[in-house]
Amino acid sequence: MSKVRLEQISKKFDHLQAVSDLSFEIEDGEFVVLLGPTGAGKTTTLRLIAGLEKADSGSIYINDQNVTELQPALRDVAFVFQQYSLYPNYTVYNNLAFPLRSPMRNLSKKEIDEKVRHIAKVLHIESKLNNQSTNLSGGEMQRVAIGRALVRNPNIFLMDEPLSSLDSKLRAELRLELKNIQINLGATLLYVTHDHVEATTMGDRIGILEEGKLVQLDTPENIYKKPNSIYVAKRLGSPKINVLPVHLIQHDLSEKVKYVGFRPEDVVLEKQENRTNGNETTEDTKSLNINTATHAKQIAEVQGIQSFGVEKVISMDFEGEKILAVVKPEEEYQLHQKIHFSVAGEHLLFFDDATQRIEL
Repeated sequence: MSKVRLEQISKKFDHLQAVSDLSFEIEDGEFVVLLGPTGAGKTTTLRLIAGLEKADSGSIYINDQNVTELQPALRDVAFVFQQYSLYPNYTVYNNLAFPLRSPMRNLSKKEIDEKVRHIAKVLHIESKLNNQSTNLSGGEMQRVAIGRALVRNPNIFLMDEPLSSLDSKLRAELRLELKNIQINLGATLLYVTHDHVEATTMGDRIGILEEGKLVQLDTPENIYKKPNSIYVAKRLGSPKINVLPVHLIQHDLSEKVKYVGFRPEDVVLEKQENRTNGNETTEDTKSLNINTATHAKQIAEVQGIQSFGVEKVISMDFEGEKILAVVKPEEEYQLHQKIHFSVAGEHLLFFDDATQRIEL
Protein backbone atom coordinates (compact mmCIF):
# COMPACT_ATOMS: atom_id res chain seq x y z
CA MET A 1 0.00 0.00 0.00
CA SER A 2 0.94 3.64 -0.23
CA LYS A 3 0.59 7.08 1.27
CA VAL A 4 -1.26 9.84 -0.53
CA ARG A 5 -0.75 13.59 -0.25
CA LEU A 6 -2.80 16.48 -1.58
CA GLU A 7 -1.27 19.95 -1.76
CA GLN A 8 -3.54 22.96 -2.27
CA ILE A 9 -5.89 21.18 -4.66
CA SER A 10 -8.71 23.26 -6.14
CA LYS A 11 -11.44 22.37 -8.63
CA LYS A 12 -14.23 24.52 -10.06
CA PHE A 13 -17.22 23.50 -12.17
CA ASP A 14 -18.60 26.54 -13.99
CA HIS A 15 -19.44 28.90 -11.11
CA LEU A 16 -19.31 26.20 -8.40
CA GLN A 17 -16.12 25.94 -6.34
CA ALA A 18 -16.26 22.19 -5.61
CA VAL A 19 -12.88 21.93 -3.85
CA SER A 20 -10.86 24.83 -2.51
CA ASP A 21 -7.18 24.78 -1.52
CA LEU A 22 -7.43 21.23 -0.16
CA SER A 23 -4.33 19.86 1.58
CA PHE A 24 -3.99 16.68 3.67
CA GLU A 25 -2.02 13.44 3.82
CA ILE A 26 -3.14 9.83 4.23
CA GLU A 27 -0.53 7.62 5.82
CA ASP A 28 0.36 4.15 4.57
CA GLY A 29 -2.23 1.69 5.92
CA GLU A 30 -4.52 4.42 7.28
CA PHE A 31 -8.33 4.54 7.04
CA VAL A 32 -9.41 8.15 6.51
CA VAL A 33 -13.05 9.19 6.17
CA LEU A 34 -14.26 12.39 4.51
CA LEU A 35 -17.51 13.49 6.12
CA GLY A 36 -19.88 16.23 5.07
CA PRO A 37 -23.29 16.97 3.54
CA THR A 38 -24.17 16.79 -0.15
CA GLY A 39 -22.16 19.35 -2.09
CA ALA A 40 -19.28 19.52 0.39
CA GLY A 41 -16.76 18.24 -2.17
CA LYS A 42 -16.35 14.65 -0.98
CA THR A 43 -16.86 12.80 -4.28
CA THR A 44 -14.94 15.42 -6.26
CA THR A 45 -11.93 14.83 -3.98
CA LEU A 46 -12.02 11.09 -4.72
CA ARG A 47 -12.34 11.69 -8.45
CA LEU A 48 -9.38 14.09 -8.39
CA ILE A 49 -7.19 11.50 -6.66
CA ALA A 50 -8.31 8.81 -9.11
CA GLY A 51 -7.62 11.08 -12.10
CA LEU A 52 -11.26 11.08 -13.23
CA GLU A 53 -11.22 14.87 -12.80
CA LYS A 54 -8.33 17.21 -13.50
CA ALA A 55 -7.42 19.71 -10.78
CA ASP A 56 -7.39 23.40 -11.67
CA SER A 57 -4.43 23.90 -9.36
CA GLY A 58 -2.37 22.05 -6.77
CA SER A 59 -0.59 18.70 -6.73
CA ILE A 60 -1.40 15.07 -5.87
CA TYR A 61 1.29 12.66 -4.70
CA ILE A 62 1.19 8.89 -4.31
CA ASN A 63 4.25 7.54 -2.52
CA ASP A 64 5.93 10.91 -3.07
CA GLN A 65 5.45 10.61 -6.84
CA ASN A 66 3.61 13.53 -8.41
CA VAL A 67 0.66 11.92 -10.23
CA THR A 68 -1.29 15.12 -10.93
CA GLU A 69 -0.92 14.75 -14.70
CA LEU A 70 -0.97 10.93 -14.86
CA GLN A 71 -3.83 9.06 -16.51
CA PRO A 72 -6.12 7.09 -14.14
CA ALA A 73 -4.77 3.69 -15.24
CA LEU A 74 -1.23 4.72 -14.28
CA ARG A 75 -2.18 5.81 -10.75
CA ASP A 76 -3.14 2.25 -9.67
CA VAL A 77 -6.08 3.21 -7.45
CA ALA A 78 -9.26 1.19 -6.91
CA PHE A 79 -12.57 3.06 -6.90
CA VAL A 80 -15.73 1.63 -5.32
CA PHE A 81 -18.78 3.62 -6.36
CA GLN A 82 -22.07 4.14 -4.58
CA GLN A 83 -23.82 2.02 -7.18
CA TYR A 84 -22.66 -1.56 -7.65
CA SER A 85 -21.56 -1.17 -11.33
CA LEU A 86 -21.19 -4.91 -11.86
CA TYR A 87 -21.12 -6.59 -15.27
CA PRO A 88 -24.63 -8.11 -15.43
CA ASN A 89 -23.75 -10.91 -17.86
CA TYR A 90 -20.78 -12.05 -15.79
CA THR A 91 -20.71 -14.48 -12.93
CA VAL A 92 -19.45 -13.35 -9.55
CA TYR A 93 -16.18 -15.10 -10.31
CA ASN A 94 -15.70 -13.25 -13.58
CA ASN A 95 -16.65 -9.91 -12.05
CA LEU A 96 -13.94 -10.39 -9.43
CA ALA A 97 -11.41 -11.69 -11.96
CA PHE A 98 -11.99 -8.96 -14.54
CA PRO A 99 -9.52 -6.36 -13.17
CA LEU A 100 -6.86 -9.05 -12.79
CA ARG A 101 -7.03 -10.05 -16.46
CA SER A 102 -5.59 -6.76 -17.66
CA PRO A 103 -2.48 -7.31 -19.84
CA MET A 104 -0.72 -4.76 -17.63
CA ARG A 105 -0.87 -7.19 -14.70
CA ASN A 106 0.40 -10.24 -16.58
CA LEU A 107 -1.04 -12.74 -14.08
CA SER A 108 -1.41 -16.46 -14.73
CA LYS A 109 -4.81 -18.19 -14.50
CA LYS A 110 -3.65 -19.86 -11.29
CA GLU A 111 -2.68 -16.54 -9.69
CA ILE A 112 -6.00 -15.00 -10.70
CA ASP A 113 -7.94 -17.97 -9.34
CA GLU A 114 -6.11 -17.84 -6.00
CA LYS A 115 -6.75 -14.11 -5.58
CA VAL A 116 -10.42 -14.38 -6.53
CA ARG A 117 -11.12 -17.28 -4.17
CA HIS A 118 -9.21 -15.63 -1.32
CA ILE A 119 -11.18 -12.38 -1.57
CA ALA A 120 -14.47 -14.27 -2.00
CA LYS A 121 -13.73 -16.11 1.23
CA VAL A 122 -12.84 -12.89 3.05
CA LEU A 123 -16.16 -11.37 1.95
CA HIS A 124 -18.19 -14.55 2.63
CA ILE A 125 -19.35 -14.91 -0.98
CA GLU A 126 -17.36 -18.03 -1.93
CA SER A 127 -20.61 -19.98 -2.39
CA LYS A 128 -21.83 -17.37 -4.91
CA LEU A 129 -18.89 -17.49 -7.33
CA ASN A 130 -20.87 -19.27 -10.05
CA ASN A 131 -23.96 -17.08 -9.68
CA GLN A 132 -24.83 -14.41 -12.21
CA SER A 133 -24.41 -11.00 -10.64
CA THR A 134 -28.07 -10.24 -11.40
CA ASN A 135 -29.12 -13.12 -9.13
CA LEU A 136 -27.64 -11.59 -5.98
CA SER A 137 -29.13 -9.63 -3.12
CA GLY A 138 -28.18 -5.98 -2.66
CA GLY A 139 -25.72 -6.85 0.08
CA GLU A 140 -24.10 -9.57 -2.00
CA MET A 141 -23.78 -7.26 -4.99
CA GLN A 142 -22.04 -4.65 -2.87
CA ARG A 143 -19.67 -7.29 -1.50
CA VAL A 144 -18.76 -8.22 -5.07
CA ALA A 145 -18.20 -4.55 -5.95
CA ILE A 146 -15.91 -4.15 -2.92
CA GLY A 147 -14.19 -7.46 -3.72
CA ARG A 148 -13.46 -6.34 -7.27
CA ALA A 149 -11.43 -3.52 -5.76
CA LEU A 150 -9.78 -5.64 -3.07
CA VAL A 151 -8.36 -8.24 -5.49
CA ARG A 152 -6.17 -5.62 -7.13
CA ASN A 153 -3.96 -4.66 -4.19
CA PRO A 154 -3.79 -1.04 -5.46
CA ASN A 155 -1.95 1.96 -4.04
CA ILE A 156 -5.13 3.20 -2.37
CA PHE A 157 -8.80 2.25 -2.15
CA LEU A 158 -11.25 5.08 -2.85
CA MET A 159 -14.80 4.38 -1.68
CA ASP A 160 -17.74 6.67 -2.44
CA GLU A 161 -20.55 5.86 0.03
CA PRO A 162 -20.54 2.17 -0.95
CA LEU A 163 -22.97 1.13 1.80
CA SER A 164 -25.55 3.91 1.51
CA SER A 165 -28.09 1.90 -0.51
CA LEU A 166 -28.19 -1.00 1.98
CA ASP A 167 -30.56 -1.45 4.90
CA SER A 168 -29.33 -0.42 8.37
CA LYS A 169 -28.68 -3.96 9.63
CA LEU A 170 -26.59 -4.90 6.60
CA ARG A 171 -24.74 -1.57 6.71
CA ALA A 172 -23.72 -2.28 10.30
CA GLU A 173 -22.45 -5.76 9.37
CA LEU A 174 -20.47 -4.57 6.35
CA ARG A 175 -18.97 -1.63 8.27
CA LEU A 176 -17.41 -4.08 10.70
CA GLU A 177 -16.25 -6.43 7.95
CA LEU A 178 -14.78 -3.64 5.84
CA LYS A 179 -12.83 -2.22 8.76
CA ASN A 180 -11.49 -5.67 9.68
CA ILE A 181 -10.49 -6.32 6.07
CA GLN A 182 -8.69 -2.99 5.88
CA ILE A 183 -6.75 -3.77 9.06
CA ASN A 184 -5.87 -7.31 7.94
CA LEU A 185 -4.72 -6.17 4.50
CA GLY A 186 -2.90 -3.12 5.82
CA ALA A 187 -4.75 -1.17 3.14
CA THR A 188 -4.67 2.58 2.62
CA LEU A 189 -8.28 3.67 2.29
CA LEU A 190 -10.11 6.95 1.72
CA TYR A 191 -13.82 6.61 2.38
CA VAL A 192 -16.53 9.19 1.68
CA THR A 193 -19.82 9.37 3.57
CA HIS A 194 -22.46 11.70 4.99
CA ASP A 195 -23.17 9.17 7.78
CA HIS A 196 -21.48 10.11 11.06
CA VAL A 197 -21.81 6.52 12.37
CA GLU A 198 -19.80 5.16 9.45
CA ALA A 199 -17.20 7.84 9.99
CA THR A 200 -16.71 7.26 13.72
CA THR A 201 -16.83 3.45 13.61
CA MET A 202 -14.40 2.98 10.71
CA GLY A 203 -12.09 5.96 10.40
CA ASP A 204 -8.68 6.27 12.02
CA ARG A 205 -9.11 9.97 11.25
CA ILE A 206 -12.06 11.97 9.99
CA GLY A 207 -11.84 14.95 7.66
CA ILE A 208 -14.78 17.35 7.88
CA LEU A 209 -15.55 19.13 4.61
CA GLU A 210 -17.58 22.32 4.30
CA GLU A 211 -18.25 23.77 0.86
CA GLY A 212 -15.08 22.27 -0.57
CA LYS A 213 -12.83 23.21 2.33
CA LEU A 214 -11.27 20.90 4.89
CA VAL A 215 -12.23 22.49 8.21
CA GLN A 216 -10.87 19.80 10.57
CA LEU A 217 -8.93 16.55 10.25
CA ASP A 218 -8.44 14.56 13.44
CA THR A 219 -9.33 11.39 15.30
CA PRO A 220 -13.05 10.71 15.86
CA GLU A 221 -12.62 11.30 19.61
CA ASN A 222 -10.94 14.68 19.18
CA ILE A 223 -13.48 15.89 16.64
CA TYR A 224 -16.31 14.86 18.96
CA LYS A 225 -14.83 16.41 22.09
CA LYS A 226 -12.89 19.33 20.59
CA PRO A 227 -14.66 20.43 17.40
CA ASN A 228 -13.23 23.50 15.69
CA SER A 229 -16.66 25.01 15.13
CA ILE A 230 -20.40 24.56 15.57
CA TYR A 231 -20.49 23.18 12.01
CA VAL A 232 -18.00 20.45 12.93
CA ALA A 233 -19.72 19.77 16.28
CA LYS A 234 -23.00 19.09 14.47
CA ARG A 235 -21.43 16.58 12.07
CA LEU A 236 -20.82 13.98 14.80
CA GLY A 237 -23.17 12.67 17.44
CA SER A 238 -26.76 11.45 17.58
CA PRO A 239 -28.76 13.21 18.82
CA LYS A 240 -26.93 16.36 17.76
CA ILE A 241 -25.18 18.77 20.07
CA ASN A 242 -27.24 21.44 21.88
CA VAL A 243 -26.23 25.03 21.11
CA LEU A 244 -27.60 27.97 23.11
CA PRO A 245 -27.08 31.72 22.59
CA VAL A 246 -24.91 33.24 25.26
CA HIS A 247 -27.66 35.49 26.67
CA LEU A 248 -29.16 32.40 28.34
CA ILE A 249 -25.98 31.80 30.28
CA GLN A 250 -25.74 33.16 33.83
CA HIS A 251 -22.04 33.67 34.13
CA ASP A 252 -19.38 36.31 33.56
CA LEU A 253 -18.04 35.02 30.24
CA SER A 254 -15.64 36.63 27.84
CA GLU A 255 -17.29 39.02 25.40
CA LYS A 256 -15.97 36.80 22.62
CA VAL A 257 -18.37 34.00 23.59
CA LYS A 258 -21.63 34.12 21.61
CA TYR A 259 -22.78 30.49 21.82
CA VAL A 260 -22.44 27.62 24.31
CA GLY A 261 -22.70 23.96 23.26
CA PHE A 262 -23.15 20.72 25.19
CA ARG A 263 -23.89 17.12 24.22
CA PRO A 264 -27.29 15.55 25.04
CA GLU A 265 -25.64 12.79 27.07
CA ASP A 266 -24.15 15.42 29.39
CA VAL A 267 -27.52 16.88 30.35
CA VAL A 268 -28.69 15.79 33.83
CA LEU A 269 -32.47 15.73 34.36
CA GLU A 270 -34.56 15.76 37.52
CA LYS A 271 -38.31 15.96 37.79
CA GLN A 272 -39.35 19.35 39.14
CA GLU A 273 -40.38 19.62 42.75
CA ASN A 274 -42.25 22.88 43.27
CA ARG A 275 -41.43 24.70 46.47
CA THR A 276 -44.39 26.71 47.75
CA ASN A 277 -44.53 29.61 50.11
CA GLY A 278 -48.20 30.20 50.83
CA ASN A 279 -49.91 30.29 47.42
CA GLU A 280 -46.74 31.12 45.50
CA THR A 281 -44.56 28.69 43.59
CA THR A 282 -40.83 29.40 43.39
CA GLU A 283 -38.92 28.12 40.35
CA ASP A 284 -35.19 27.94 39.76
CA THR A 285 -33.53 30.51 37.53
CA LYS A 286 -33.99 30.02 33.80
CA SER A 287 -30.42 30.58 32.76
CA LEU A 288 -27.56 28.14 32.70
CA ASN A 289 -25.16 28.69 35.59
CA ILE A 290 -21.74 27.32 34.69
CA ASN A 291 -19.82 28.61 37.66
CA THR A 292 -19.31 25.24 39.37
CA ALA A 293 -19.55 21.54 38.57
CA THR A 294 -22.84 21.32 40.50
CA HIS A 295 -24.84 24.04 38.83
CA ALA A 296 -28.10 25.65 39.81
CA LYS A 297 -30.87 23.63 38.20
CA GLN A 298 -32.80 25.04 35.24
CA ILE A 299 -36.43 24.44 34.27
CA ALA A 300 -37.56 23.23 30.85
CA GLU A 301 -40.75 21.72 29.44
CA VAL A 302 -40.86 18.30 27.79
CA GLN A 303 -41.91 18.59 24.14
CA GLY A 304 -41.12 15.11 22.85
CA ILE A 305 -40.04 11.63 23.96
CA GLN A 306 -38.33 9.09 21.71
CA SER A 307 -37.48 5.58 22.88
CA PHE A 308 -34.62 3.69 21.21
CA GLY A 309 -34.57 0.63 23.46
CA VAL A 310 -31.17 1.23 25.07
CA GLU A 311 -31.95 4.89 25.72
CA LYS A 312 -34.55 7.61 25.53
CA VAL A 313 -34.15 11.04 23.97
CA ILE A 314 -36.08 13.82 25.69
CA SER A 315 -36.78 16.96 23.67
CA MET A 316 -37.37 20.08 25.79
CA ASP A 317 -38.20 23.73 25.33
CA PHE A 318 -35.99 26.12 27.28
CA GLU A 319 -36.64 29.82 26.82
CA GLY A 320 -37.69 29.17 23.21
CA GLU A 321 -34.63 27.02 22.49
CA LYS A 322 -34.74 23.27 21.83
CA ILE A 323 -32.64 21.09 24.14
CA LEU A 324 -32.10 17.34 23.77
CA ALA A 325 -31.18 15.02 26.62
CA VAL A 326 -30.32 11.30 26.65
CA VAL A 327 -31.70 9.32 29.61
CA LYS A 328 -31.96 5.68 30.68
CA PRO A 329 -34.83 3.71 29.10
CA GLU A 330 -36.53 3.08 32.46
CA GLU A 331 -36.85 6.78 33.27
CA GLU A 332 -40.41 8.06 32.84
CA TYR A 333 -41.38 11.52 31.61
CA GLN A 334 -44.59 13.03 30.29
CA LEU A 335 -45.32 15.59 27.58
CA HIS A 336 -45.49 19.18 28.92
CA GLN A 337 -43.91 18.06 32.17
CA LYS A 338 -41.65 20.65 33.81
CA ILE A 339 -38.23 19.23 34.64
CA HIS A 340 -34.95 20.51 36.05
CA PHE A 341 -31.77 20.14 34.02
CA SER A 342 -28.12 20.95 34.58
CA VAL A 343 -24.82 20.61 32.73
CA ALA A 344 -21.38 20.35 34.29
CA GLY A 345 -18.99 23.10 33.23
CA GLU A 346 -16.36 20.60 32.07
CA HIS A 347 -18.74 19.47 29.31
CA LEU A 348 -19.41 22.91 27.86
CA LEU A 349 -17.99 24.20 24.58
CA PHE A 350 -17.72 27.91 23.77
CA PHE A 351 -18.02 29.51 20.32
CA ASP A 352 -17.50 33.04 19.01
CA ASP A 353 -19.71 35.09 16.68
CA ALA A 354 -18.17 33.28 13.69
CA THR A 355 -19.23 29.98 15.36
CA GLN A 356 -15.58 28.98 15.89
CA ARG A 357 -14.67 27.23 19.14
CA ILE A 358 -12.62 29.23 21.65
CA GLU A 359 -10.83 28.16 24.81
CA LEU A 360 -11.60 29.93 28.09
